[in-house]
Amino acid sequence: MSYVSKLAIGGALLLALAACSDQKTAQAPAKPAGETAAAPTPAEPPADLPAGEYVLDKTHADLSFKLNHLGFSWYTARFTDFDVKLNLDPKAPEAASVEASIKTSSLTLPAPPPGFTDELLGKDWLDAAKYPAITFRSTKVASTGPDTADVTGDLTLHGVTKPVTLKARFNGGYAGFPPMDPNARIGFSLSGSFKRSDFGVSYGVPKPGSTMGVGDEVKIAIEAELLKPNPTAATAPAEPAKP
Repeated sequence: MSYVSKLAIGGALLLALAACSDQKTAQAPAKPAGETAAAPTPAEPPADLPAGEYVLDKTHADLSFKLNHLGFSWYTARFTDFDVKLNLDPKAPEAASVEASIKTSSLTLPAPPPGFTDELLGKDWLDAAKYPAITFRSTKVASTGPDTADVTGDLTLHGVTKPVTLKARFNGGYAGFPPMDPNARIGFSLSGSFKRSDFGVSYGVPKPGSTMGVGDEVKIAIEAELLKPNPTAATAPAEPAKP
């Protein structure tokens, strides 16, 4: 585990312990009726964030999807082997471009019954032997707020290519954090949906007016941090030790 990962986890634990301690000593005052929580402050790229190609930090990335099961729940699964490349100029974010590739056979299911994973990777569903990769290539990035954007691109799944739009939120970043992390690092959350039948995967879709089957809509959720080597940060002097 990297030092940055340990630092993040340690910080989260300290915050949790501090919150528990505060609850023991005093109860937070109740908000007046009708008062809502303040909106989160939009994240802004640091002024020294370098432009260029960013690649996925696979230790800080997750790609999950959900489908409705019988109308009872949203069945959730993941792909564990995927890669992303992002070309970004922080001064012109709408000119950014994204390419992503998912290894179809990396499908991971929660507690699957014997043979279930092979069934979903078979011809009735993803047909991983014939279509070993799922790809996404952006065609347009449109800003929707100070830290949000719509990323439209061509999704190729099961041998079919269709446009799909993902909602992206920029969570933050830095140009480097020497000496622990000399890379430029940025983080995003993305979500979207599409109909699997549009891509020729119609097996098990419920008949109109029924929920008996596996839903047509596929909901996607992606968490990703991306890195770019930053020689300037790598050579920056460390902060002086405190006496």
